[in-house]
Amino acid sequence: MNSHYTYFLILALSVAGPLALSFDKKVAFFKKCKYVFAAMVLPAIFYIIWDGYFAGEKIWFFNAEYIATKTNIYNLPLEEVLFFFVVPYCCTFVYECVRCYFPKLQSNKKADGLLWMIGFILLAVGFFTLNLRYTSYTSIFLAVFIFIVMGFRKYFEYFNSTAFLVSYCLILIPYFVVNGFLTAIPVITYNDTENLATRIYTIPVEDMFYGMLLVMMNVVGYEKLMKRF
Repeated sequence: MNSHYTYFLILALSVAGPLALSFDKKVAFFKKCKYVFAAMVLPAIFYIIWDGYFAGEKIWFFNAEYIATKTNIYNLPLEEVLFFFVVPYCCTFVYECVRCYFPKLQSNKKADGLLWMIGFILLAVGFFTLNLRYTSYTSIFLAVFIFIVMGFRKYFEYFNSTAFLVSYCLILIPYFVVNGFLTAIPVITYNDTENLATRIYTIPVEDMFYGMLLVMMNVVGYEKLMKRF
């Protein structure tokens, strides 16, 4: 197989399991796909703009040897745009599985408090690392989103903070595997002058929070749409 298909194949293998398991009777995730896809739109636009800006600023690079498509969308290969739909689909599936199989996991003060703490810590990190754009942007964006959701809890009352935290811990396992391939091959290369230069294997530590914001934005939107319609 041509190496140009590497990124595409990683995405295809990532989504294969959740797609196949979407017909599980208890979760019946396929029936909720209209909410999942609708919830993806705004986060995807936000991430495409952010990702494209960083690519243009050479904060990270895409290795053309492992990219099948030659047409870029705002500095991004098509595979990178697809990433912002494939990953949210997989992660929202995990979140919904946790909710369905562990219904006793409900929002509580401990989970809410942990999110507040993460938000305050990241806000401090963001302001102390303004010279490191990946670190700073990621920390501040996630902190602000946490504050919006937690500060307007009545508006986001259906967001299950406990299920989210549990599911994100589970998500980190496949997320590190996928990201490990992308950064080890490497399909994506990072400019370490714009981050903490601290790695988990080959993955910048900031990716944990970059991913957390992507997942949280999609889960919050999904829950909002599910309860509204």
